[in-house]
Amino acid sequence: MSAEPVPLPDTAPPVIELLDVAKTYRGGSLEVHALADANLRIERGEYVAVMGPSGSGKSTLMNILGCLDVPSAGTYLLAGQDVSAMDEDELAEVRNRRIGFVFQQFNLLPSLTAWRNVELPLAYAGVPRAQRRERAVAALQRVGLGDRLDHKPSELSGGQQGRVAVARALVGEPDLILADEPTGNLDSVSSAEVLGLFAELHQAGRTIVLITHDQDIAVAAERVIRIHDGRIAADSAAAADRPWAYGGVS
Repeated sequence: MSAEPVPLPDTAPPVIELLDVAKTYRGGSLEVHALADANLRIERGEYVAVMGPSGSGKSTLMNILGCLDVPSAGTYLLAGQDVSAMDEDELAEVRNRRIGFVFQQFNLLPSLTAWRNVELPLAYAGVPRAQRRERAVAALQRVGLGDRLDHKPSELSGGQQGRVAVARALVGEPDLILADEPTGNLDSVSSAEVLGLFAELHQAGRTIVLITHDQDIAVAAERVIRIHDGRIAADSAAAADRPWAYGGVS
């Protein structure tokens, strides 16, 4: 894959800044404190893994970072923009234009070809059709799938489907790529392929947040944040030995 480094302004704000963020779910008289006193800063170009077991609060944190949910308290700044108190229409706009998602199931539409799957965020954004195809093709070429433009998901390997999902996340040139367990349903070879692609994107200056419960996946990142009982319990650099992050994507 060939990717040009992302130019950054000299005074670019952090991509993510959480200030005393909390999330409480209420059902009748029951309150569940899913996230408490979260303070987090992720600079442009960082590759960060958020790790924690089921019920730790990492899914709640992911939903807030992805503007799929809003904090009950505190402030969330995305690339300097306060998204904490936005309404649903405003959040939908932010999700479409500022965040690229890669989900565990990839969420590719089986009836559409690779390039048509990749163009979908641009269609929702109202980009003219000719420009959509041009940008979708360019995104697929960047992830090494220029020869698979007209293949449907069933005609692609698991690793290739992951690349299509990454191309779709990239096509809008978002501030943040948010990947939720992107290797959860892949074999080891396909997992290494997808993680190798993330490593290349990181080297090109992309900001990536990877949500995982797996230590072997988390060490692909340069920084690991651990969530426990709704709180950020640790924030440290990943181990120097990164068995999943070596090499490139062939």
